Amino acid sequence: MTGFVAGAARGQIALLPECLDDWVDESNPVRAVDVFVDALDLRDLGFEGVDPAATGRPAYHPSALLKLYIYGYLNRVHSSRRLECEAGRNLEVIWLLGRLAPDHKTIADFRKDNGPGIKKVCAQFVELCRKMGLLAKASVAIDGSKFKAVNSRDNNFTKGKLERRLKQIEESVARYLSQIETADRQAAAGEDKLETVTLTIRS
Repeated sequence: MTGFVAGAARGQIALLPECLDDWVDESNPVRAVDVFVDALDLRDLGFEGVDPAATGRPAYHPSALLKLYIYGYLNRVHSSRRLECEAGRNLEVIWLLGRLAPDHKTIADFRKDNGPGIKKVCAQFVELCRKMGLLAKASVAIDGSKFKAVNSRDNNFTKGKLERRLKQIEESVARYLSQIETADRQAAAGEDKLETVTLTIRS
């Protein structure tokens, strides 16, 4: 047998148009992000722009941009420009945002205006994990005896270890927001230098 597996012709029209929902599996984590953010009361969490403005161009709802940031955090996307690219090419993000494609400035401004709210959402996420039984408040102890078991250090939790993990989560979110801010500043500085060089050449 010769030949290769052939791809579909890009100009071929499908008999049954594909639904965007078909591209994201039922077990895909973006579905959890979608449900989680939709269940939040963003006004109580301090997010700006929850109510639409009476005049002017319509803005993006904060929930859409928050979903994008959570997706970026989970997938280590560390700049507003890269988040903008993902919104235009990544099927998971296209599904998550319903084909919305905010530009990098809109994404960066959302972070600047809602930093405290983003941190509160992470706290809500930890609380949700507790309610689902993923994090336990109770500590269990056995009379000091040592037992051998098939259990690594990463799979057992004490109260102190749990508190350290929660602190690590908070620090990780703060680090993520800081990395995005740094990347945005560097990108803006690069644009300024390019503009200066262009003006120098023209003059």
